[in-house]
Amino acid sequence: MIHIVLLLISAVAIYLACEWFVNAVEWLGLRLKVGPLAVGTVLAALGTALPESVVTLVAALGRSAQQDALAVGAAMGGPLALATISYAVVGLTLLAHRRRPRPEEYGDRHKLRRDQFWFLAIFVFKVALGLVAFAIKPWLGVLFFVAYAVYFWREIRAPDEPGVLGEALERLRAQPRREHPATWAIVTQTLITLVIVFIASQIFVHQLEAVGPMLGLPPTVTALLLSPVATELPETLNAFIWTRMGKTKLALANISGAMMIQATVPSGIGLLLTPWRFDRPLLLSGIATMVAIGYLLWAMRARITRARLAAVGLFYLAFAAVLVLMLTRR
Repeated sequence: MIHIVLLLISAVAIYLACEWFVNAVEWLGLRLKVGPLAVGTVLAALGTALPESVVTLVAALGRSAQQDALAVGAAMGGPLALATISYAVVGLTLLAHRRRPRPEEYGDRHKLRRDQFWFLAIFVFKVALGLVAFAIKPWLGVLFFVAYAVYFWREIRAPDEPGVLGEALERLRAQPRREHPATWAIVTQTLITLVIVFIASQIFVHQLEAVGPMLGLPPTVTALLLSPVATELPETLNAFIWTRMGKTKLALANISGAMMIQATVPSGIGLLLTPWRFDRPLLLSGIATMVAIGYLLWAMRARITRARLAAVGLFYLAFAAVLVLMLTRR
């Protein structure tokens, strides 16, 4: 019972912290004079995704086979959850609020497709490396860090796109009476909310791992199905909050930026510190992610709609069904 209570408390804490984080990071982007979309693709994504990379690093440094598996599983499961559940949440939120955004409200389709294309290229490369073994493979992890550095530099220098943050920012929650908050208050609110998100996320993941066996779920199902959903909960909630606020461009930018981090930083850590070899469930998660990205590329080329974004969540359900079937036949 205590696990269920802690699970619910941590989930509420993550949501409330994300509300305050989204509020603070918009002001932080304004003060740092970065492009509006970079608020989502870089600042928000870095803030919520890097703690997960630290978890991957700690697991990889454990040097045990179980911890190596945890590190590689985190590097593979995160992108799948983002590519399916997070995008689906945006579509479902728009449907629930009966909002039908104009095509331009989703953002630049060409940029969205370009980000997905580069994510797919990097992801295919890292999956391929999981199927082979050779002497210099660990050192290829450095290439993933370089790839993210290039993406970071491109996003920071990207030209402004009007209408991303809206007509006016909501007043900083830490200083609601000030029209223009102090920089120290912006930074403090950002850092405190990140700490809360990080701690609450770890509690959420640990309680989920405890609840899994209570429900009779195999450890592999918990690691590949439930844990990635939990670790990507902050990014998903950020997307939900921004979509609810009518800032769909920022929601999609946040998911896109988080996906680029998940495709590069944890993968680089995994390659440098683990054998980086895939079993059947890991390979299945890689295939599911690539199929989902292929669908998103088609949707972004044709026309982005609420229903098409919501439908990408079906790929996660299909992956779950095939994984459970695979495990039960062992």
